[in-house]
Amino acid sequence: MKRRIPVIPTLLVLAAVGVMIWLGFWQLDRRAEKEVLLERYHSGQGSAVELPWAEVRRVPDLALYRRSRLLCTRVMGLTGVAGRNVGGEAGVAQYAQCLLPDGSEARVVMGWSRDPTRSGNWRGGEVRGIVAPGPRLVAEPPLGGLEASARPNPAEIPNNHLAYAVQWFLFAATALIVYVVALRRRLAG
Repeated sequence: MKRRIPVIPTLLVLAAVGVMIWLGFWQLDRRAEKEVLLERYHSGQGSAVELPWAEVRRVPDLALYRRSRLLCTRVMGLTGVAGRNVGGEAGVAQYAQCLLPDGSEARVVMGWSRDPTRSGNWRGGEVRGIVAPGPRLVAEPPLGGLEASARPNPAEIPNNHLAYAVQWFLFAATALIVYVVALRRRLAG
């Protein structure tokens, strides 16, 4: 009795392999998009043009790593978050939740401290700094007697889409090889 190639399992494996290959090419496309985005961030980082915070809120992805300013009419809350200073030393980045003149809110990284209980003595006013993801404004110069926090850097954003693409292509190849081996054993009887 001659054995046949099972149709439904074969179609399922081929469909899965096709999806994995598509995902690999999608990751390659994402890699190119990420390279353009990172280049935009790097060029914006060197720009001396200062964006008003309202513009940052309108198009946050385009404003990342650029200079901005805002007016904090009232500090609504303070929090400490693990962070680094300009020298790379670990400590606490001190954040202020600010109320803006239009009633909206913004997060401001006031500065850095080695002491987690030290939140600085800043109570509001004009802030200039660098837009970090969130978006949040990293104050330059630091506020409230704190030390300078590490400057946001787009080089910290990984572009690992090539590795993901290779993984998807390897998954596809592995699935195909395993299925062919299993199919050969089945057909051999």
